[in-house]
Amino acid sequence: MTATEGNGGNEGNGGNEGGGGDRAAGGRHTWDDGLIARRANRWTGGRAGARPARAVDEGRPQEAAAGVSHATAGYFPGEETARRSFGGPPYAVYQAGVRSFATGTLRPRLEALRQLVGLSRSRLEGRTLAGAARVLDEADARGRHPYGHTVVAVAGATGSGKSTLFNALAGAPLSEAGIRRPTTATPLACAWTDHADGLLDRLGIPAVDRRNPGYPYDPALRGLVLLDLPDHDSAAPGHRERVDRLLGLVDAVVWVVDPEKYADAVLHERYLRPLAGYAEVTFVVLNQVDRLPGEAADQVLDDLRRLLDEDGLALGEHGEPGAAVLALSALTGEGVGELRETLGRLTAECGAAERRLSADVDGTMTRLRPQYVADNGPIGLTERARAEFEDRLAEAAGAAAAGQAAERAWLRDAEWRCGTPWGRVRGRKTRASGGSRASRSPGAAERMEIPGARARTVAVEAVTARPAVEEAVRTLGDQATAGLPGPWAQAVREAAGWGGRGLAEAVDEAVAAAAVDRQPIRPVWWSMVAAAQVTLLVVQVVGVLWLLGATAGVFGGPEWWMPALLVGGAAVGPALAWGSRVAARGPARRHGRSVEGRLREAAAECGARRVLEPVEAELARYGEVRAQYVIAAGGA
Repeated sequence: MTATEGNGGNEGNGGNEGGGGDRAAGGRHTWDDGLIARRANRWTGGRAGARPARAVDEGRPQEAAAGVSHATAGYFPGEETARRSFGGPPYAVYQAGVRSFATGTLRPRLEALRQLVGLSRSRLEGRTLAGAARVLDEADARGRHPYGHTVVAVAGATGSGKSTLFNALAGAPLSEAGIRRPTTATPLACAWTDHADGLLDRLGIPAVDRRNPGYPYDPALRGLVLLDLPDHDSAAPGHRERVDRLLGLVDAVVWVVDPEKYADAVLHERYLRPLAGYAEVTFVVLNQVDRLPGEAADQVLDDLRRLLDEDGLALGEHGEPGAAVLALSALTGEGVGELRETLGRLTAECGAAERRLSADVDGTMTRLRPQYVADNGPIGLTERARAEFEDRLAEAAGAAAAGQAAERAWLRDAEWRCGTPWGRVRGRKTRASGGSRASRSPGAAERMEIPGARARTVAVEAVTARPAVEEAVRTLGDQATAGLPGPWAQAVREAAGWGGRGLAEAVDEAVAAAAVDRQPIRPVWWSMVAAAQVTLLVVQVVGVLWLLGATAGVFGGPEWWMPALLVGGAAVGPALAWGSRVAARGPARRHGRSVEGRLREAAAECGARRVLEPVEAELARYGEVRAQYVIAAGGA
């Protein structure tokens, strides 16, 4: 921000801008704020031979009395009339090292507030963010004008003597003071600078109501822009509205009270109490102390401090900033010098505008706190909540039942393949009589009993329990919104609700796709056992044929061969089948768990894609917003 930015139409004429505290060509004293190089082309407009800076060393007794060098004033010949703010002698104020507006701690807070508003527009109502938007607009508007200027308003009730105090500070009878009420009808301005046109235009002070301070000028007040406001309790139409508007734009306020109205309820309830957050830039002046005899002034001042303490404006017990309270008499001049010194220090610090805007941001953050902060414990989804959601989806999809069905199917398949040939024939007849001819092929039973399993050309069977899925989504939403403020909790619930629509059908699809055409690899020993069963069957047939041949006298040999072959084939086959069933239990259990895990993973992936990811995206958005809120609130 340049030192002369916001100086009305002077910027286009070359302005009093320059570089780095050095003297430019021709002896012009300038200061560089870092923007001069970027604005050089705009000043010259691309024209060759831009007008050089020149200084005029003419006798100006006013400036000499004010302690301002001719080089510091930095005029162009022939531009003196254009450079004067109020038609009087120019009064330069800029000093090397004056901070620009957006520096210190305020700039990151304003940037964070801007990010906060942008991220929250789709989640909060416009009227909720209206106050923050106004603060940002005010900061932008104030930042267009020199930060070295300090606008102080003198406010008070009818008859409090604020116009008299305004004249005493200005050193000249600029504002009409008298017994007629209301005396001050329009705001008057007195500036200890000749570069306040932009600020006064922003405040809406017409040129006819702009004044110069009395000569000789007080150099301690360089940069001060003093306003005399209308009476805040005036019965005249529009006076209160003008006061309220200007109080929202100035950098600091001097409230003038008198011994009769210092406890006025309207003053405290309408103005002082709501402005408690601006205590650092608030001054309360007890005027007309010359009317109080003896120790009455101290008693009234103590009572005033008590009322200010109730309003939240007094100095805190632990050194918190509070409003400065002074006692003076504008008529006799008693205490006016102390107030002038206080205003001089405030102006020299060049920090009133930043403190005022910081207070605006503080108030906005306090009002917005319920929208961004809820002290209800941890925020976000825990691993336990995610696991419970996946378990509920798996249960709704019947993953456990599918695993058990797959285990049973494996055992039946092992029994069928490793059983005796006669048993396989009986089992095939039993299945055929039950109308399940498709189950004769290996793995058919498994596909029939796994929920959602189907051939590619068959429609997906709706097996997922809809109420269970809805309950899982609702429970997840409740767990995800724990600790969230209302608007963000609503956003998370909506994200979960939108993802939950059609989730049951999607889980059916995912489970069916995971179950179809996933034939397990059969163990090699099944084939070996089946071959052994066939061999035993052959042994039994040979034994029967041998027995028949021996009976017919065709064969001969030991008599015990025939019983041994028959009994051995009949006993070893069932024993081998029983052993195979026992040996198949472990692989069957592992296969069932594999099927259950596969279906569980499919259901979980579907739930994560449709519900968990949108919910986590909303939580991440809130986390970013919360981080910006913390910065905007000053790290609180």
